[in-house]
This record gives sequence, C-alpha cells and structure tokens, in this order.
Amino acid sequence: MKKILAMIEEELKSAFTACGYEERFAKAVLSNRPDLCEYQCNGAMAAAKAYKKKPIDIANEVVEKLREGHMFSMCDAVMPGFINLKLEGGFAADYMNQMAADERLGLEKAENPLTIVVDYGGANVAKPLHVGHLRSAVIGESVKRMGRALGHNMIGDVHLGDWGLQMGLIIEELRDRKPELPYFDESFTGEYPAEAPFTISELEDIYPTASKKAKFKAEDARKDGVSEEEIAKLEAASKAFAERAHQATRRLQEGYAPFTAIWHHIMNVSKADLKKNYGNLNVDFDLWKGESDAQAYIPALIQNLIDQGLAYESQGALVVDIAEPTDSKELPPCIVRKSDGAALYATSDLGTIIEREKDFHPDAYIYIADKRQELHFTQVFRVAKKAGFVKPDMSMSFLGFGTMNGKDGKPFKTRDGGVMRLEHLIADIDEAVYQRIMENRTVSEDEAKETAKVVGLAALKYGDLSNQAAKDYIFDIDRFISFEGNTGPYNLYTIVRIKSILNKYQEAGQTLENLTILPAASEAEKALMLEIAKYNDVLETAFAEKAPHKICQYIYDLSNDFNRFYHDTKILSEENREQQKSWIGLIRLAKDVLNACIQVLGFEAPERM
Repeated sequence: MKKILAMIEEELKSAFTACGYEERFAKAVLSNRPDLCEYQCNGAMAAAKAYKKKPIDIANEVVEKLREGHMFSMCDAVMPGFINLKLEGGFAADYMNQMAADERLGLEKAENPLTIVVDYGGANVAKPLHVGHLRSAVIGESVKRMGRALGHNMIGDVHLGDWGLQMGLIIEELRDRKPELPYFDESFTGEYPAEAPFTISELEDIYPTASKKAKFKAEDARKDGVSEEEIAKLEAASKAFAERAHQATRRLQEGYAPFTAIWHHIMNVSKADLKKNYGNLNVDFDLWKGESDAQAYIPALIQNLIDQGLAYESQGALVVDIAEPTDSKELPPCIVRKSDGAALYATSDLGTIIEREKDFHPDAYIYIADKRQELHFTQVFRVAKKAGFVKPDMSMSFLGFGTMNGKDGKPFKTRDGGVMRLEHLIADIDEAVYQRIMENRTVSEDEAKETAKVVGLAALKYGDLSNQAAKDYIFDIDRFISFEGNTGPYNLYTIVRIKSILNKYQEAGQTLENLTILPAASEAEKALMLEIAKYNDVLETAFAEKAPHKICQYIYDLSNDFNRFYHDTKILSEENREQQKSWIGLIRLAKDVLNACIQVLGFEAPERM
C-alpha cells in the first residue's frame, strides 16, 4: 500500500500542475498544529519566489482545485501561504479497511531488496554476557528485524571475540589446574576427548584468574603489606605465566593440534551458553562467526595492501593512511600489523569483510558497537574501500551507542561495584515485575511468573530502545517497569486491554469476521485512524535512519491515541451493531499494528496482565 502522505502528495501534485505550477512544490507534511489541521503543504511559499507571485494567491488557486476532489474534508489557504488540510472521513476509513485486509498491514516491501550484513553482539567467548553487551544485542536485533519486515535479506552475525591472547591464557591456566589432561602430554598420540574438560562455570572462572595471574600489580601488593622479596617472586611468576600464554597463543594460531582441540571445547561450551543467554533476550544470529574465521584471509590481505603501495612501515608497524582532504579533523593511519608481526582488530575486521564479500556479496554493512569505536570503524571502512575489498560506493554504516548508566550517572555497576552479568539483570527486572503484578493479584503465582518474564523483557528492551542509540541513558528499574508513562509495560497493557475487549465481544456471541470500518464518529476516533495510518512510513523511516527509538515513540503515541478513544467510547455497550463492528475492526487493527511494532523491537505481549 502507498503511504498516506504519498497519496496526499499525488493529489497536491495534480492540483499544482493544473494551476500551472511545478509538481516539485507539492510536498505534504504532518501538521504541527493538530488543532488547526491534520496535514499541511507549504509549497506555495517556495513557488511564490519561482513565479514571482504572492504565496497566498498561489495557495488559493491550489485549494480551489483540491476542493474539486474527494480526499479532503477541509482545504484552507492561510496567510502568508500555508495550505491546511483535513482528510475526508470516508477516505480515512477506506485506508483503514485496506490496511486491515492486507496481511502486511499496508507495509510496503522494498522494490529492490538488499542483502545487508548486520554485525552486532561482539561477545567474547569464555566470558559471561554482562550489562555492557545489552545495547549491542537489542539495538542490532531491532535493526535486523526492521530490515526483514521491509523485505531485505538481513544477515545477523554475532562476530565473537574468539582469538588472540585470551585463548593462550585459558590454555595455560587449564594446564596449571589439570596438568594430567592429554592435551599437555607431548607423547599422547590418541584421539582427544569429545567432551570438554570444563563446564561453563569453570571456564568463566579460568579466564579472569589467568588474566589476573598475567597482570600482577606490585603497587597493589605493597598496599597489602607484601614484602619486597615476595613481590619479586610474584612478579617473576607473573612474567613467566604471561610468556607461557603468549607461546600457547602462537602455537594455537600455528595450528598445534592439542591446543586446537582445547579451542574447539572452549568454543562449543561458550556458544551453547551464549545462545541460551542471547535467547533469554529474544536475540538470535544467523552466523556465529568470530575473529578466528578471518585469520585465513589476513596474510593475503596484508600482502595485497603492500603490493598496492597502500601499506608502509612506520615505527616498525605496518600502516595505511586513511585521511582525506575533506576531513574536518586529523585521522591517524590504520595499523594493520604491529611491530612484533601480530595482527590487530582492524586486520581481523578487514579479513572478515573479505570473507563476507566472498560468501554473501552484500549490498550494505551495518556495524553496531560502542560509539567510542567510531574511529576504528572509520579506519576499517576506508581501508576496505581504498584497497578494493569492497566497491567504492559500498554502504558501510557504523551505529555507535551510548552507555547504560546507573542513577549516579556513571556506567551501571552492581552494588559492590562490579560489572553485572546480563542474566542477573534480567532476573532482577523479572522479579520486580512479578512483585508489581502480585500487588494487584488477579492471577496465580505461576501465571504471574510467566507474565513477569514477558513483561520484564519488554520493560528492559523498551527502556533501552526508546532512547536515541547514540545517547547515554539512566537505567531506572522502577521507571522501566511502571505501567504508566512511556514504558514497555504501559504499551503492553494497551495491547492486553484491546485483547480483553475483543475476547468479551466474542464471548457475547459476536464474530471478528467481516468488520467494516466506518468513517470516524469522533475526533478521538479520527486521531486513532490517522496514527494507525503512519505505520508504513514510521517503519521505513526508522530503518533508513537505523533509529529503533522512532518505533518506540510511535508505539507510545498509538497507545495514547487508542486509550483516549477507549475512554471516550463505550464500545461493548454500543447498541448500533454496525457502529460497534466498525469500532471492533478499528481497535483490532490498532492491536495488530502494535503487535507488529513490538515484534520488530524483539518482544511480545502476554494474554493478561
């Protein structure tokens, strides 16, 4: 279906051209004065300069033509040259009926569907997801779902941190804990065990322990009163362990079979846990690739950069200049190989791009990460284009997000100052919602717990997504779980309220078939219709701008318009059956649009609250 604004503009174009003016002046916008009109056209002002006439004279001419049609109930020319418009009730009702009859609710599919890789998640294996992983997961998931709703081929990749020194640290800590394992027996020639020699809980303890071992801090030991003799021993042990970890990393990257077997165990155990925890957020990925997958491409890509004369040595490292004459600030070169010969994140990301080009031939890339990584992605994108790894006009977008802060305005922490695990955050918000539901207990404890999981997820995701991605925001659990205001639970409660009305209507012996929506009988009903009609436009705009918060705002506005209509209208007690059927059809359409929007954001509504 065409967007309603596009249909209005077509009518305006006909009127402008009929009056002898170019159709480029026929632009329609939503009115910012709904007390005066619903839509507005300001084209007469621009046309006045081109045709050297008074704006109000042009506006009056156009309005006369518009009044010959049947789209508007009001067309007024207002000084100095605005054209104020209100849709005719029958036209708005017809649009509602067309939306209701369309399984896509009027949402247009992209004429030329694109293949778009969305890189989000970015978790590290062997580490639990924590609150710092929340924003990437929920923003990336919503962007991916928006694109799919519009008909694009969206490929979501978690892009795991699964390579580098952390692997060597884990291997050597495992050696210290379980030296009897066959991976550490140089004379072992059999098959390595199929089952991992650790659980996820053990693995999540191994890495931080190993990391701490390799980074002994003498100053902390001195504060604790440790003698200089003991400090010297601890420093030596730390350096020795760090060197072992470096050697283990090197051997793994060279393909040493025992360490490769351990690496596979780490990956299998970590992926299973990550899939479970991302699943609790209703987030899933098409690809579970990691930095390791890019390694095979790195030697050739570095040689390619050298052969093209793009890479050169600087202070022992290999770098590529990315600065352009149009840059407003100085941008440093991209380091693609360190002085010790090691590759970096940039090299890994470039290798990943080469792999994605080979496997998927994408039309565009979207990367979602902390906004502090903007320089990194600017460097990667520019090198990829300079080197010809992607087309010069390839769309490569970085969506950088802000920080989730506590009420003190600082990055969100646990009460003891640690980084909170994501599963604990989810459990806390579910418990808070459960307690809120039990305050007004109308359901069993079991149903309350299940409902709390659904509402808690909506509270968490909506609380995040309703903020502009690039901005920091305050995580306020009391505000997020409130059933009032611009919150997830308020919007879910609106959907549940509509479901309740529809159920009661059916329990009274009525059917939801053949519901024809009639012209609005009140201003509140007309406002609800016009808000529903924005669905197509809002979703398309939100995806184009990668702005989930615009969908959140639309959901909130639509919920408010429904609730105003609901409070003004006695739907179930209406005696005129055709009028009642019309209202039932309208609120069912509102529910379907709200459901479609929350699905794009990655949560759903319960049956009861």
